[in-house]
Amino acid sequence: MSIILNGNDLTIEKVVSVARNNEKVELHPSSVDKIHKCRTMLEKKIKAHEIMYGVNTGIGEFSEIVLNDDQVKDFQKYLIYNHSAGIGDPAPIEYVRGAMTGRANVHAHGNSGCRLEITQTLIEMLNKGVTPVVCQKGSVGACGDLAPMSQIALLMMGEGEAFFQGERYPGHIAFQKAGIPIPGLQARDGLATINGSNLLTAMSAIHLYDFNRFLKHAEIAAAMSLEALLANMKPYDIRIHEIRGFKGAQRSAKAIKKILEGSDLVTGKMKTKVQDAYSMRSTPQVIGAAHDAIRWARSQVETELNGVGDNPIFIPEDDVALSGANFQGTPVALPMDMAGASITMVSVLSERRLNRLLNPALSVGLPAFLTKGAGMFSGMMLSQYTADMLIVEQRILSTPASIQSIPAAADQEDFVSMGMNTAIKNGQILDNAYGIIGIELMAAAQALDFREFNFGKGVKKAKEIIREYVDFLDIDRPLYKDHTTMKELVKSGKILDAVESEIGSLE
Repeated sequence: MSIILNGNDLTIEKVVSVARNNEKVELHPSSVDKIHKCRTMLEKKIKAHEIMYGVNTGIGEFSEIVLNDDQVKDFQKYLIYNHSAGIGDPAPIEYVRGAMTGRANVHAHGNSGCRLEITQTLIEMLNKGVTPVVCQKGSVGACGDLAPMSQIALLMMGEGEAFFQGERYPGHIAFQKAGIPIPGLQARDGLATINGSNLLTAMSAIHLYDFNRFLKHAEIAAAMSLEALLANMKPYDIRIHEIRGFKGAQRSAKAIKKILEGSDLVTGKMKTKVQDAYSMRSTPQVIGAAHDAIRWARSQVETELNGVGDNPIFIPEDDVALSGANFQGTPVALPMDMAGASITMVSVLSERRLNRLLNPALSVGLPAFLTKGAGMFSGMMLSQYTADMLIVEQRILSTPASIQSIPAAADQEDFVSMGMNTAIKNGQILDNAYGIIGIELMAAAQALDFREFNFGKGVKKAKEIIREYVDFLDIDRPLYKDHTTMKELVKSGKILDAVESEIGSLE
């Protein structure tokens, strides 16, 4: 069933369905009418020579220069040419598809002023698998993601490049192979295609989807480590978290207790300490805080996905064009900086549990570095080195980008969000986080092989999946393959899917 774009109910899950899973897209009939109505208003204003930013004026510092009728016709082409100024490798296809989905949903409001053909072309590109080649770097996240979005707009003129059926083609060839007509660009069409923070918002939507799944992996890893370390489970009593009131902590405590259902640790058969270290008893509060940060970020991203990020804004009901700054990426960049930092925070907590699993002074009877042959063998000693390196890189990347504005365009654009930097670094933070949690999961599985009691139902299932990919470390072997395998296993979601299939959703 297709995703219907009407400007109002595009969710993170729907973006992922289109961007990652190639779900088909349709424009709601009411949105067709709205787009036509707005375009009719705009064309009347053009004929009346009403001054409108980016339609019959230059942009940025050139906004006071009024264009004549002949220039209006050609301006959109040169606008796209000079803004196609990114650099480096192409962005992943799912990010670009997400941006196209978001942009079409902006148009669905009927406040952007473009021709219907432009929106329909974006939708055809999505449905037929034509994805523009877009340099990921080049946007400052204000006036929209101008550089990357312009590489999408090049396709509207039959220019640029695109991926189609696994190959990279000149834009007009990709359109020809897919059977998509080239719409061309008329007045306003170019700016209406590029003038929003759509790429950084699409990236953020996809990251938030993955962040949520990552945090559930972190809860599975925590549960496994808690069992291996014979943790006191009283800190996971939901009443503690209800009394304080934070929703994220309540969710996390419930999830970890659910993973541990059936464990001798929960039933009280195992002797435990009266009180454990913070890394063992603060997990609901820490992962819960990340859940809360991500929930706020989600609300901001979904507001942006369903808002009109454009300039100017055309309001047919009032027969007016209003120039403002709805392209500004800060409402997404700020919460996404926090969301990325929260993933780093959870990763730091994971490494502290890993330390307790490996350190014989802290591991409640486990062999040093989880090896049976201490001295001859070093076990998982170096696994901690790898996790530590990844965490330091995460900490560097967790510096907020949203405070890093550098003025541009002769100081006309003197505050920008740098939200694309936020989005790019969040992808790197997440990639490292998969590795860190993967190493904890591997160590926890190793530790549990030294324990002899009944494990929680969710823990058993997670350990079972891990053992399908990584063997018990009996004697030392090169671990780089195991580390990389665990990272990819976490990223794939196979552990999480198996656990939730066994015990139910962790949300």
